[in-house]
Amino acid sequence: MRATISDLPPAILRGVSQVDLQSDYRTAICFVIALFAGGWQFGTFGLLGTAVATLTAWFFGVPRERVTRGLEGFNGTLIGVALVLYFDVRWVTVLLVILGAIMGGVLTAALNALLTPHDLSTLTAPFCVITTIMLVGGPAFARVWGGRAPPSAAHPGATVTFTDLWQGLFNGIGQVFFQDKFYVGVIFLIGLLFAGPVVALAALVSSALGIVVALLLGAAAADIGAGLYGYNAVLTGIALCGTFVAPTPLGVLYALVGVVAATVLTAFVSDLFRPVGGHTLTWPFVLVTWTFLAAVPIFSGVRRATT
Repeated sequence: MRATISDLPPAILRGVSQVDLQSDYRTAICFVIALFAGGWQFGTFGLLGTAVATLTAWFFGVPRERVTRGLEGFNGTLIGVALVLYFDVRWVTVLLVILGAIMGGVLTAALNALLTPHDLSTLTAPFCVITTIMLVGGPAFARVWGGRAPPSAAHPGATVTFTDLWQGLFNGIGQVFFQDKFYVGVIFLIGLLFAGPVVALAALVSSALGIVVALLLGAAAADIGAGLYGYNAVLTGIALCGTFVAPTPLGVLYALVGVVAATVLTAFVSDLFRPVGGHTLTWPFVLVTWTFLAAVPIFSGVRRATT
């Protein structure tokens, strides 16, 4: 069954919350507020990407359930936020967000066709692919490349301070949407509380564990404070603890292992893409979550969550 026009506004709203794998409308409202709190451009371009991706899915006849749950919009959200961050507020950025969201919708459908038989979700892979292509190719076009710096540390300090720790805890949640202001992360966390205490706790614990791993391995203090070692951990923790994997005692332990893996992989992906102008994005979350979900049928002590 195809979605109707009246289905589209709530579907667009839920597309924003599905970045964190949630469909509660209260979570979605909080997330939109958080984006605008981070800057009007993030809220505007994020909603533009969500709307275009959702409309693309509706226009081509994606099943109503996927559209109304926001499953066709969230990659567009991230594409919009990322491109305005890297390419600034310009007319060409508007065109790139529209094009990127449309292509992200097509790629979402293609990946669904490939992954659904294996009981895997596309996650944010379409966003990662489209945004990486645009970031790597951007410098070749004078009207595209603005030379904007990536979301990274504001200072190169070598010593981890208490401020780095507590702000990094919330920034790890906000950096899922490329936001590095701790109070924006707090708003996102409030949104996750509406989705359920387990979701919010998974996000908070995962961000904290990401900080611990980064500390133990000697990551730069400013990167820790900016939440750059937390956001892939947060997404992985939410995905593997309750969303796709049942939160049994072994399931929780399994999720924690995944969080550690995503944190370590963050540094690898960052160094891998840096020479060609790419960025980490949410690649660690996608790769770790796919791997851990694919392994679930082999482990008798871990089971998929029921929907």
